[in-house]
Amino acid sequence: MTEKKEKKGAAKKAAPMKAAGKKPAEKTPATKAATKRARAPHPPPLSQRERGDSDSAPAQPARAQAWGVHGLSPAPGATHYKKRVGRGPGSGHGKTAGRGSKGQKSRSGYRHQRGFEGGQMPLHRRVPKRGFTNIFRVEYDIVNLADLGRFETGQAVDPETLRGAKLARKSRPIKILGNGEIGKALTVSAHKFSASAKAAIEAAGGRCEVVPR
Repeated sequence: MTEKKEKKGAAKKAAPMKAAGKKPAEKTPATKAATKRARAPHPPPLSQRERGDSDSAPAQPARAQAWGVHGLSPAPGATHYKKRVGRGPGSGHGKTAGRGSKGQKSRSGYRHQRGFEGGQMPLHRRVPKRGFTNIFRVEYDIVNLADLGRFETGQAVDPETLRGAKLARKSRPIKILGNGEIGKALTVSAHKFSASAKAAIEAAGGRCEVVPR
């Protein structure tokens, strides 16, 4: 039994020594070139000009440009209020958003009547009222007898003639008043005459004609 064990132990020791004594097979030049090609990084793809393709070849579709929040901008012609309220302390108008602290005016839906002064007596009630304003009043452009002296004797003076002489405006009717004197016979057409103006024109040999408004 002892001899068999010694023979087995000697065989085990001899086997690794034989294996260690073997030399690895030498690589051929073809194998070295293939290894270098496998380890080398792949070159970038050539463009159309570098490949030497003709211009008639179909162009490769361009890659879609990546968009982000940094590339966003308003539409052309759009307007927007620059003051960004209620967007945090970094905006400068955060927290109360410029509405102050508490109260009715800081709430949504606040509105007040015209002239409201917080509960005190408003100005339109504190000021006394005097007189009366007629909303149907008609404002006339005034032409006096002294202004009619620039026209020639016997001339017909109508509203268009007075407006052409810069004595009246187009937007208002014309009224003749008796301030001044007239020594010419004129045919005067206007929207209204005072009693003294009508008497003076007719006394000078002229005539008054009322034009409807």
